[in-house]
Amino acid sequence: MLNRRKFIQASAFTSFATLFSKKTLSIGLPEVVKGKPVVISTWDAGLAANKAAWEILSKKGRALDAVEAGVMVTEASQNCCVGLGANPDRDGFVTLDACIMDEFFNCGSVAFLERIKHPVSVARRVMERTPHVMLVGSGAQQFAIAQGFPLEEQKLSADAQKNYDNWLKSSDYKPVINIENSKGRGPFAPERSASGEYNHDTIGMVAMDATGNLSGSCTTSGMGFKMRGRLGDSPIIGAGLFVDNEIGACTATGQGEDVIRISWSHTVVELMRQGLSPEVACRKAVERIIKIKKEKAKEIQVAFLALNKKGEVGSFAIQKGFSYAIKNAGMEKLIPSKSWFQ
Repeated sequence: MLNRRKFIQASAFTSFATLFSKKTLSIGLPEVVKGKPVVISTWDAGLAANKAAWEILSKKGRALDAVEAGVMVTEASQNCCVGLGANPDRDGFVTLDACIMDEFFNCGSVAFLERIKHPVSVARRVMERTPHVMLVGSGAQQFAIAQGFPLEEQKLSADAQKNYDNWLKSSDYKPVINIENSKGRGPFAPERSASGEYNHDTIGMVAMDATGNLSGSCTTSGMGFKMRGRLGDSPIIGAGLFVDNEIGACTATGQGEDVIRISWSHTVVELMRQGLSPEVACRKAVERIIKIKKEKAKEIQVAFLALNKKGEVGSFAIQKGFSYAIKNAGMEKLIPSKSWFQ
């Protein structure tokens, strides 16, 4: 394993002041995971993804292997929001983004990747077999083929094809809040799938293995009906995902443009470095977004999910409806996140 990618650690991040009157939900004690290993991931799709990750973690495997295997389950699911069957861009093409990061600050990323089933695995190859962090577009696809990944036929899922046909009638692009969640289905979000999973456009996962080391991954098809070439936060190290093995790890979901603005996953980790719990650190990031967006914050969803080295887990979202999945030796459940707007 190459240990060549070392991020310059930022100076301590100034804690945020209280922004508004106390609209937020009350913050209790952080959820403490008793013992290692543990894996957490975004949305209800994380339940199935965590099972695959746990197969590795429970056998004292490496967290990096677990977070790759976990989100591969989601990438392989044929639905409208992640993977090759997902909602396409406005020109009818599915483009995929993913990143992965280990305990040594090694990281890899791919973006605007077409016709490759498992972008997270290509991202890992970028990390391990190139001097780069990110490859995009045709270059990422060329690299994937050279690494032995087969080109797949683009075939939208039945739900995605229906969604796209409906969208073409108006061609009105408007992100849907909580499209990932069963209670937040928007006008183009299909009903629950036959497999029992609801749809989602991003899955982020972080894990701590039996040795206490952290890793994370994030993979997405991006927002449905986006402009051709649009890129969100998911493949950007520091925005959609960040891991600091001394402190903790964080992943993000929701409207990527607003996660990119101040590298929010990195920000959450830096706030944990100051001693804030994962939940409070996530809340502070949400408060800052609300301060920036003002009234427009009511129209978007962004959520953060974090795990620190103490085994504390926390999340916070702008809107209600976000949930995360957690699994360890004694726990497997879906937990609703606290949020700013109730």
